[in-house]
Amino acid sequence: MNAMQMATREERSPLAPTIIIGTLFFIFGFVTWLNGPLITFVKLAFDLDTDAKAFLVTTAFYLSYFFLALPSAWILERTGMKKGMALGLSVMAVGAFTFGTFATARNYPGALAGLFIIGSGLSLLQCASNPYISILGPIESAAQRISLMGICNKTAGIISPLVIGSTVLSGVDLIEQQVRNAGDPQTREALLNEFAAKVHAPYMVMAGILVLLALWILRSPLPEIRASEVNVQVRSEGAPQERTSIFQFPHLWLGVLCLFLYVGVEVMAGDAIGAYGKGFGLPTGETKYFTALTMSAMLCGYVAGMFAIPRFITQAQGLTISAVLGVVFTACAWLSSGYVSVGFVAALGLANALMWPVIWPLAITGLGRFTEKGSALLVMGIAGGALIPRLFATLKEQLPFQTVFLCIMAPCYLYILYYSLRGHRIGQPGR
Repeated sequence: MNAMQMATREERSPLAPTIIIGTLFFIFGFVTWLNGPLITFVKLAFDLDTDAKAFLVTTAFYLSYFFLALPSAWILERTGMKKGMALGLSVMAVGAFTFGTFATARNYPGALAGLFIIGSGLSLLQCASNPYISILGPIESAAQRISLMGICNKTAGIISPLVIGSTVLSGVDLIEQQVRNAGDPQTREALLNEFAAKVHAPYMVMAGILVLLALWILRSPLPEIRASEVNVQVRSEGAPQERTSIFQFPHLWLGVLCLFLYVGVEVMAGDAIGAYGKGFGLPTGETKYFTALTMSAMLCGYVAGMFAIPRFITQAQGLTISAVLGVVFTACAWLSSGYVSVGFVAALGLANALMWPVIWPLAITGLGRFTEKGSALLVMGIAGGALIPRLFATLKEQLPFQTVFLCIMAPCYLYILYYSLRGHRIGQPGR
């Protein structure tokens, strides 16, 4: 890095960009972690007969990241970060309006389309905000900054299930009983229509807030950062490590798989925990709040990460500890039952907390001018949140759900452990 670049970075105050990106991460969390309670909502509102159909909520939402990540990188190259973020928020507003409209009409394909559109807007925001906060300061301390973003994200993740649980899902146990006991189809349909309509106002309000946030981003003092200048690998003699293709960074590709598996287990612990609790026969009136328990555990993990990295442990060591905890808590959930087992699933939030803050900077380290494309590939890995929970929902119809949970989660955490110990070093200079 030359003297001019160093001076530029020293003059840049990180406070305003951190507040802006933190606000966006709060929005990510609030919208994303609505999916857990929404699984409960759609199963009743659309009168679905299996969890596999209800889990199309996460499938539609997270698959949008896979399809929109690379187009998002292309868009950001042309619009710049500020306009790209505003565009992403605007797309999310359209998705919120679409979901609220079609869910009220009990049109399931239309509602899923709305969730896909929301995820598309989030894909654009994720492609911009994650690499931005990673290279806003030294890459070695990126996990500390992303942990702060995670606190914003998971605080929203605690709030959103409580909001939808106390509004849209208020009295859901009674409604379920009334629907089961309805004497004729007309009464049953009237009850379901009335229940589905409860989602309309919250999503219209959300759409309006997203539009206002888009306007705020456009007027914000968010500066541009060029990844090609601040995120480069160097040889021991100090000369830049020149590479000509994104395929020359094996640690990135291994990181994409790692992020894919991580998002899968995170969604399992956060969104699928309600269906997991229902497997023990726990009442819907309680399971609708289980996502908030996982988010609370993640919040504790983020706070620990802020203070521990890099002061006491490295980013890679934090990922190792997290992966080991993931294996341990998964095994404990399998060996126990009822509320205790659900408690261990919620505790996976603690194990998962540092994974995103660590995997991201480890995977993009040294990408230079390929940072934006590498970030897009990582965002594509968020599709793990669509496929892994979907696999769980399908297999639990044929096999004991705790056994399915173990067989899915344990291998994911073991690969994450491999990446923390070895995978992130492959292809790096001097490693």
